[in-house]
Amino acid sequence: MFAKFIAAMMLSCAAAGVTATPMIQQWQSASGARVLFVENHDIPMLDVAVTLPAGSRFDHPEKSGVAGLTQHLLDLGAGGLGEDEIARNLADLGAQLGGSFDQDRAVVSLRTLSSEAERGQALEIMAKVVQQPAFPEAVLAREKARVIAALKEAETKPETIADKAFQKAVFGQHAYALPVSGEPLTLQKVNVQDLRDFYAAHYRAGAAVVAIMGDASRAQAEKIAQQLTGALPTGKPVEQAAPAVARIAASEQRINHPASQSHILVGAPGIARSDPDYFPLYVGNYVLGGGGFVSRLMNEVREKRGMAYSVYSYFMPLQQGGAFQIGLQTKKDQADEALQIVRQTLAEFIAKGPTDKELHAAKQNIVGGFPLRIDSNRKILDYLSMIGFYDLPLTYLEDFPRRVEQVSAVQVRAAFARHLDTAAMATVIVGAPETGDAK
Repeated sequence: MFAKFIAAMMLSCAAAGVTATPMIQQWQSASGARVLFVENHDIPMLDVAVTLPAGSRFDHPEKSGVAGLTQHLLDLGAGGLGEDEIARNLADLGAQLGGSFDQDRAVVSLRTLSSEAERGQALEIMAKVVQQPAFPEAVLAREKARVIAALKEAETKPETIADKAFQKAVFGQHAYALPVSGEPLTLQKVNVQDLRDFYAAHYRAGAAVVAIMGDASRAQAEKIAQQLTGALPTGKPVEQAAPAVARIAASEQRINHPASQSHILVGAPGIARSDPDYFPLYVGNYVLGGGGFVSRLMNEVREKRGMAYSVYSYFMPLQQGGAFQIGLQTKKDQADEALQIVRQTLAEFIAKGPTDKELHAAKQNIVGGFPLRIDSNRKILDYLSMIGFYDLPLTYLEDFPRRVEQVSAVQVRAAFARHLDTAAMATVIVGAPETGDAK
């Protein structure tokens, strides 16, 4: 069995050999789950993920952290198996169980050898984890203590303080402002019944997206999808309509901290994943601050003035309008000057957009790097989950290079002007200059 584990580790690092756009098959399982499947027999591996709308935005403020703990405890006891049994059995099979969690989504994923015996046993464990979590009292108590201790330590760090203040400034009372992992005071109130109630309300077959990538036939994929979701509660979660992410007024927070550098974040509500301006904003942001050393912000702040090692910008598209953020760290005595340069650079970009040279280079870099986005089973699996969850076209991967190439400078300027206003942005400075209006 140890040999199988080594083989799986080696294969997990191997590319799937898929450089052409994969053909995505889609259907609805008998349970009501949406299934996206790419068949590929290049390596004897199978990757599977189950995604559910059970992220932190579904938390209640008084008990934020329930959603994250629910996802975290899924594989720490399920279907009559304890956490040690689950871990040991998967290791014996050479399989890897994982997952991810954000504001919108809770994900459980599996990578396994595709041979019938190993695949069958690994999927049986995954099915129990997804559909029969136990949420043991002792495990919850231990994990709560661990998470609370980690949060308390993180809350002393300037980057954590800045991010928390920034999210509140950008999202206000919207659920996206809630810390993804919860807060020490709210986590202390969480009990097993909270997790069971959250699971029953949000882990439902009708809302599930099952992504399957690799060495399986269509018939096998259909059985796998049903196996992983057939015992979930039927239907979709009953959910109150969330308020839209609102535009904000300008704000600036200066927070004292003994850090040697100022941590600066600037931003505002951005876009939803389905926004028609996604590609103009994506390509434009590559020029502004998403292209690393070739970005305009990096040139102005680092290359010309040496004020920061790194400066970046990005849009975080979510189900609703995720944040647009610019971030950097700089010496305290030059924080105000660096911030002014950032604001000037952003304002100029919104007003004038990219030059023809910048736009051409951005398109070349994005399209040229696109094959690396789909060069492994794992990467394709992540795309399948995203396409299914955010209801993107099945031709998304095929369309991506063409949509990038079609972006014009006029479209970039118009999209940035529609979504960003330099007079309505949140600014957070942690480790603020001594001469600032600290509080």
